[in-house]
Amino acid sequence: MKKKRDNVLYAYEIHDPRAMTLIAAPVTRLWMDQTHGRFAYRCLPMIMANTSGWLIQNPSEFSLYWNGGAKKEDLMIKFANNCPDERIASHFGSGVLTFSLPYLFRTPKNINLWVKGPSNSPKDGIQALEGIVESDWSSATFTMNWKLTRPKHVVTFVKGEPICMIIPITRGLAESITPVQTPIATDQELKTSFSLWKHRRTEFLNQLANKDTETVQQGWQKDYFKGISPDGIIFENHQTQANLMEFKKL
Repeated sequence: MKKKRDNVLYAYEIHDPRAMTLIAAPVTRLWMDQTHGRFAYRCLPMIMANTSGWLIQNPSEFSLYWNGGAKKEDLMIKFANNCPDERIASHFGSGVLTFSLPYLFRTPKNINLWVKGPSNSPKDGIQALEGIVESDWSSATFTMNWKLTRPKHVVTFVKGEPICMIIPITRGLAESITPVQTPIATDQELKTSFSLWKHRRTEFLNQLANKDTETVQQGWQKDYFKGISPDGIIFENHQTQANLMEFKKL
């Protein structure tokens, strides 16, 4: 039996993927491109969420119409060019669209897969459902499901758009953390740092509102983007993008 390598995410093809391509999630989103001055890309936490997983692309163009009923037949799927794809169906009813994925994923020991819609990719009239799979041991596949949210509204999926995002997460991490809620005054060092940040932020916004030339030219504060604390300390492990590797064909 072939020994599995540590720190490898396997996507075993259980049948021909046929255009359900796996790609590392890109930083770009169409709606972010269309924001004034592309200002949405200034939000580093959002950029990190955009790029922290892999995407599965939609193989066929189709449109959906849900009449609001609970039966499978109440969700109607119309494929472009009358070319149906049997992997895209109303399987559960209740306005839920199901993608049957052509992969069985295997993660390293104690690593789950968070299965969700593409981060920061809103789609009118439909919501991606999410699940967490123990993919280090399970031999069962999973489906990707989307819930229609608005009856009598047409939703279209174009070929190539992402329909699923997979993100590795450590099993049990959230349970291992002790959550504590306390006034910030209990940590004087943090309180001082926060107060300095708040003062500088307020001052910057006031100068921006007053159209201070230097502030307007600066456009936005970049300390967090650069990983710099209010007192000028640079955080060494700061990330500005998750540089994931693409899947290799074996």
